[in-house]
Amino acid sequence: MDGKRIWTIWLSLLLFLSGGFTRRGQRRFVEWVTGLALNVEEHTITQSLVGLDRPADWKSLESFAEYGSWNSSLLQLNIGWAIERQTDCLWHGYRIWAGDDTKVHRNSPNVWGTCTFHEYTARCPNRAETVRAHNWVVLGNLVPAKDQPATFLPVAGRLYFRKSQLPAGETFHTKNELLVETLQQQITEQKSPHLAVFDGAFAVGNVVRELLHSKTGAPRIEFVTRLRCDARLYALPKERKHKRGPKPKWGKRLAAPDDGGRWAGEWCLGQAFLYGRVRQVGWKEVVCQWHVLGHQDPVKAVVAEVDGYRERFALVTSAIHLTGLQVVELFCARFRQEDGFRDLKQRLGWEECRAWTKNPIERTTQALFATLTVMRLLQGRLTAEAGDDWWLHPPWNKRKTRPSVLDVERLLRQNHKGIRECLSNWLETCGKDNDTEPP
Repeated sequence: MDGKRIWTIWLSLLLFLSGGFTRRGQRRFVEWVTGLALNVEEHTITQSLVGLDRPADWKSLESFAEYGSWNSSLLQLNIGWAIERQTDCLWHGYRIWAGDDTKVHRNSPNVWGTCTFHEYTARCPNRAETVRAHNWVVLGNLVPAKDQPATFLPVAGRLYFRKSQLPAGETFHTKNELLVETLQQQITEQKSPHLAVFDGAFAVGNVVRELLHSKTGAPRIEFVTRLRCDARLYALPKERKHKRGPKPKWGKRLAAPDDGGRWAGEWCLGQAFLYGRVRQVGWKEVVCQWHVLGHQDPVKAVVAEVDGYRERFALVTSAIHLTGLQVVELFCARFRQEDGFRDLKQRLGWEECRAWTKNPIERTTQALFATLTVMRLLQGRLTAEAGDDWWLHPPWNKRKTRPSVLDVERLLRQNHKGIRECLSNWLETCGKDNDTEPP
C-alpha cells in the first residue's frame, strides 16, 4: 500500500469530517489531524508541524486553534455520520454508544478548566491522593467484530467542573446531565435504534429516565448498565380477578441481584466473545420492575457467571427483547472504551496537551478524537482492500490476530514522505483558499 493511496483514503475521511469549517479552517484542520497522526514526539501543534516539515505554518495553526471558526457540535455529528457510513455499526439491531468519564492530568492551577479530584490510592499507588486534572465525559461508538473485540471510536466529549471550582462564565452541569445531553445531541438526526452502555455510576434515575422519556422530546435511547448488589427489583404486577380497586403498580419484591440464583426459571448456558476470548457464560434473566426507573417501564435483569471471573455479573437493560447472553456481551464490550482512553493518552498524547486557554483545550481534545476515529476508519478500509498484509505480524506474538492503533501509526510513518508530499500539494492547490476569508 503506497503513500498516495493511503493519502487518498485519509483525505476523503477528513474532508467529510471538516464539512462545517470555512475553506481556510478546513485546510488547517486537515493539516492538524495529519500532523497528530504522523508525529512521533510531543503531540503539540509546533511539534506536529515539524513532523510535517511545515514549521512556518505554526502561527496560522495556533491562531486557528485559538480564534478560528469552529463548530464543535457539527464536527461531532460529522464524526458520528462518518462512522455510520464507513462501518457496519449495528450490533444486535442497535447502534451502541459507550459513555464514561476520564481524567487528563494537568499540574498547573493556571490552566483553564482544571479541578482537584481525589484519586483512589489503591488503584494508583504512586500518585498523590489529590490531583489536578481536566475531567472529560466522553461518548463514542462501539463497532462489533466477529470473534474479536469491539472497536471504540470516540465521537464527543464535554468537560465537567466541580461546582466550587467552576470557571467564570460557565454553567454547572453534573456528569449525568453531560452524558445525557451529549447522547441526545448525537441521535437527533439518525434513524437507527440506539442503545447506551455505561457503568453503574450512571445507573441512576436522572439518567435512565431521561434516556427513555426525554423532557426535550429526544428519541428513546435504550440502555445496558450494572445493577447494585442490593438493587430493589419487583415482579410484574398481576391483575387481581374479581377484586375492586386500582391495579397495583408494583409486584412482589424479588431477591436482590446478589441472590439472583433464587429468581424463577432455569439457568441458561452459552458462549460469547468477552474480554479478549470466547468464554462460557451461565446466566439467569427475569423481566421485572426496577425501583430506580419506576413502575411504568419493565426491564430485564440478568445475573451471569462468566468463565474466569469469581464474582457474578448483575446487569439490567431496558431492551427486554435482548437475551441475557447478549446483555452480558454488550456490557463487557464497554471496556473497550478504556482501551480507547489508553490510545488517546499514550499514542496520541492527550496528556501532553500544552494548551492553557478554553478554545485550544477543547479543540485539541476534539482534534484527538477525530484523529483516533479516522485512524480506525482507515484501518477498516485498508483491511477491506488489502486484507491483513499491511500490518505487522510479530513472530514473538503468535496470538496477535488483529491490527492496533500502533500498526496504523507505523504504516503512516513508513509512508510519511509520500503523505507529506501529497499534503503539501493539496494545501497549495486544492486546499488553497481566499486570503480574505476568516480562519
